[in-house]
Amino acid sequence: MRKYFARALEDIARDDPRVVLLTADLGFGVLEGFARDFPDRFFNVGVAEANMAGLATGLAEAGYIPFMYSIATFAALRPYEQLRNGPGLHHFPARLVGVGGGFEYGTNGLTHAALEDYGVLRLQPAMQIVVPADDAQAANALHTTYDMPGPVYYRISKREGLHIPALGGRFHPDRAECILDGEDALILSIGAITDEALAAAELLHDEGIRPTVAVVSSLNPGPNEDLKALLTRFPVALTVEAHYASGGLGSVVAELIADNGMGCRLHRCGVSDAPDALSGSETYLNNRHGIDRTSIARTLRESPGL
Repeated sequence: MRKYFARALEDIARDDPRVVLLTADLGFGVLEGFARDFPDRFFNVGVAEANMAGLATGLAEAGYIPFMYSIATFAALRPYEQLRNGPGLHHFPARLVGVGGGFEYGTNGLTHAALEDYGVLRLQPAMQIVVPADDAQAANALHTTYDMPGPVYYRISKREGLHIPALGGRFHPDRAECILDGEDALILSIGAITDEALAAAELLHDEGIRPTVAVVSSLNPGPNEDLKALLTRFPVALTVEAHYASGGLGSVVAELIADNGMGCRLHRCGVSDAPDALSGSETYLNNRHGIDRTSIARTLRESPGL
């Protein structure tokens, strides 16, 4: 996904001289095209995400559209105060790009597990959150949102070749995109874990349980009207995310249900506990923390109210 995103950014930069790219000494094998084609608009600030956010704030105030690139956990947490006090409070059009959500950097250890990134950032009222589910949607989301007012956080996968045919690359910040129709339950998924959510729905279909699966790729604000319409149709809903179960999509949907007095019963499939000292592949850690397809299917199958 990150290569699709980078190529889309290069295309935008050719037409818009306001686009600037900053990296915190990351993006090797991904950002070279931008650096080659736009050397005067590419800055490697070193391992200094807070300084990067300060530079981006100044560039945004001066009329540029700066993109800050780093691993998701470092992008969201290291410069949080600078993001809040700069683009957040002043509504500057700075763009934060966090790569490798959830356990995608699982072999690098606990420090690289991005499990609270968009949950923390959505606390800033001005911060739009964009979490694409596959490569085509990532490119479309960038083209759709790159010049919108205010700050944006993009959480993009480091995995390549992500393709969800039923999604067709569709993205609109106010829409939840249905990729599978069913009548028994609702699965709401965000980000690259959507392929596991869809596989879980197919497992359940073989057992006679037919859920609807919808992709939510934008938060803060989210596609609230679409979500309310979907939630009124089903007695039980399950949110799926490579993130802590609290703070992210599950919390957004829970708040929506509570605020509107809805009767849908919600179950949240995310990471419940802080990861232990074990490292390993994304697949291994997803399995260990119950966000793989088998665990997702079991959570819905055993949900009261189904």
